[in-house]
Amino acid sequence: MSFTFTLAEGKQRGKCAAFIGRLGFWSGTGKISKSCVFTVGTDADLNELAQTKDELQPMTWMEWYDSLAKPTWTPAPATIGLIWQILYPVILVSFGFVFVQAIRRKLPWLVALPFAINLVANLIFTPIQFGMRNLPLAAVDILIVWGTTIWMSVAIWKHYRWVAVAQVPYFVWVSLATVLQLSITAMNWGRP
Repeated sequence: MSFTFTLAEGKQRGKCAAFIGRLGFWSGTGKISKSCVFTVGTDADLNELAQTKDELQPMTWMEWYDSLAKPTWTPAPATIGLIWQILYPVILVSFGFVFVQAIRRKLPWLVALPFAINLVANLIFTPIQFGMRNLPLAAVDILIVWGTTIWMSVAIWKHYRWVAVAQVPYFVWVSLATVLQLSITAMNWGRP
């Protein structure tokens, strides 16, 4: 019998490779790819395959994140969530104010542009990081968030200084998050 088995990410990939190697089924180049084809010769082999397949269910986003190499100073996920719960109201009020002023034509759209780019980049970070599990792309995204945070503060300063000052806690957090993301990306470079 021949089976195609789709490998999971991270730790699960190693389990599949160990299973295939232990049973001597591996066929191919010796590299672990997204899927592999192997032959099962006996009912016992088939039973072990079924048991291992149950163990190889995709990891949840939290299991995946926990499996990443991270700096020792990485905040706990609950702390990260709390910080965002504090920052999102500030972002909502200040960004909303900027967009309303731009719609009313009291503020040039060019001044609102970095706020719009920042908002989009901020919103897509989670799907990139935890949905796609793409660390390099998440690193690029967080650099965009960080860069547009500076840009928007400079752009809004001469129009509404309170909006620029309101971005200081956001900028501090995004700066820390950027260093953290770049560190995690570097520490896990080449990981599937």
